[in-house]
Amino acid sequence: MTQMENSKGTDTTRLNSSKSRRLTRRQFLGRTAALSGMVAVPWFIPSSARGADGNSAPSERIAVGLIGKGLMGSGHLRRLAGDRDVQVLAVCDVDRLRCENGKRRVEETYAARRISSTYKGCAAYNDYRELLARPDIDAVVIVTPDHWHTLQAIDAAKAGKDVYCEKPISITVRQGRRLAEAVRRYGRIFQTGTQYRSIPTIRQVCEFVRAGGLGRVKSVFTLWNNLAGFIRAARFKPYAQMMDVKKCGSSYVPLDFALPAEPVPEGLDWDMWVGPALWHPYNRLYHTNPSPGVVPWSFCEDFGAASVTWHHSHSADVIQYALGAENSGPVELIHPSSGAYPTLTCKYANGTLLHLVEHWGMVKDVYKAVPATARLAGNFGGVFVGERGWVTSMSTGGAVEGGPEKLFEEMKLRTRQVNIGANNHHANFFKCIRTRRRPSCDEEIGHRSASLGHLAIITHKLQRSLKWDPAREEFLGDETANRLRFCAMRAPWRL
Repeated sequence: MTQMENSKGTDTTRLNSSKSRRLTRRQFLGRTAALSGMVAVPWFIPSSARGADGNSAPSERIAVGLIGKGLMGSGHLRRLAGDRDVQVLAVCDVDRLRCENGKRRVEETYAARRISSTYKGCAAYNDYRELLARPDIDAVVIVTPDHWHTLQAIDAAKAGKDVYCEKPISITVRQGRRLAEAVRRYGRIFQTGTQYRSIPTIRQVCEFVRAGGLGRVKSVFTLWNNLAGFIRAARFKPYAQMMDVKKCGSSYVPLDFALPAEPVPEGLDWDMWVGPALWHPYNRLYHTNPSPGVVPWSFCEDFGAASVTWHHSHSADVIQYALGAENSGPVELIHPSSGAYPTLTCKYANGTLLHLVEHWGMVKDVYKAVPATARLAGNFGGVFVGERGWVTSMSTGGAVEGGPEKLFEEMKLRTRQVNIGANNHHANFFKCIRTRRRPSCDEEIGHRSASLGHLAIITHKLQRSLKWDPAREEFLGDETANRLRFCAMRAPWRL
């Protein structure tokens, strides 16, 4: 909790290329320690900022920094700047245009609330470590490409910041475990950005299933897509021949394409964008302005995780929450080549089967698990089939469906409509910063949700079934599979 700090006159310097002043890890930690003894210079605070007109006093606000100002980051920034109990003190992005835009939006939002109609208290950074070195920032919201999530979250925890991190929190199993360990070691609050479980209707469905409302859950179905729908978009057409879209579109895992080097846009620090990932020359398919989508890089295995990035982390969170397995995972991954099931299937210790399907029609036509007349639509959840009936937990597809109807009488839903805007995910994070209680999607849950997708990717890569020990987080008797639990980081970055 902090007073606002005047950063006037520093923005241009901070937005220059980071190469000439990039902090080493030792410098970063040293600067953090040094700054902890400094006192921020307060702004003159008008009456509205002292608590009038619905505002919290500055000392009561949670001071936040945003790391990553892409399309998704813009949504987070609107949410943060619009919260009267939060003060956005800094925005960080390696793309100068995005960073300047974020800074401007924050200052315009705050200026509109002031009598003077001016505000210049939001700093802009190219290097996230400079933002973390500020002692007056309580928490950070990380909305960078996937390959940055783990390292930035760990550095934030070391710097004493609470963390809200977009999903997936890692791109490998080992990364996620290291993150969870760091958050606990440094006593931080961590919230994973899997917000669909925080929708009241979805929470009620999950609690019903978790409490045994369906009896024993025999099967669960959720979506897992190949690359076709993504890389057949118009922006990929100039590269279709070198990417072999027709062949690669059938891949269920992200791939490494040898895309040609293109001129780096002015103001973009591409070396910092790539960061700990294996080096790729700049190509507009990874990053461009304006952003062509929330996760344009996700088709590349060094930057993202395809279905895990697109939607599966959300689905895994909701499903494992309902199954009571949110701090664990499956014990076996069964590849369709085994002949046991038509699609990749995850088996849990209690016998529940999670089938990954390409589209909802397969639940009816291939697995024949629900009535042919069942309406299945949406994403970010799944279809639960138990001894007593079935129910959906998807969002974006309309009302919750299921049967028989008596299940809904028992469920006592306030509404079967799924109102995404009703989720309290950010509010839960901020409340837990104040109370120091565990948030709804903590580091372990975030790790296990991402890991489920990572296990599916490894199974698809090896094209064979695997046995998994969720307690030790290792494949049984399979060194080849175990080597895929981690990946190298480009020097000088390391966990």
